[in-house]
Amino acid sequence: MTNKWYTKTEKNLFQAFLLLKTEEEVAAFCRDLMTSGEITEFAARWQVAQQLSMGKPQRQVASEQKVSLATVTRVNQWLKRGMNGYQNTLLKINKTHSHHKVAQAAL
Repeated sequence: MTNKWYTKTEKNLFQAFLLLKTEEEVAAFCRDLMTSGEITEFAARWQVAQQLSMGKPQRQVASEQKVSLATVTRVNQWLKRGMNGYQNTLLKINKTHSHHKVAQAAL
């Protein structure tokens, strides 16, 4: 048995996300689950992670995303020393984008 950081209740939530297949399903679930402000906050954190992964300076990211430097610093810490959630997702997105570019070039 592995030592998980999350509870059975949280596991249930994570498993619910795994059942969703489309952007529309995820959007509807998130809108029912969270406030619009929470969705905006999570979307901003994701944008911060993407920009930091491209090498943008923290202050520039904070300014462009209109978030506090503390938020950018926190995201950067998780990006570098977290559980690789950001990194794994960024890799998957990059692979998807590369695949689409190759497919478009073949047309």
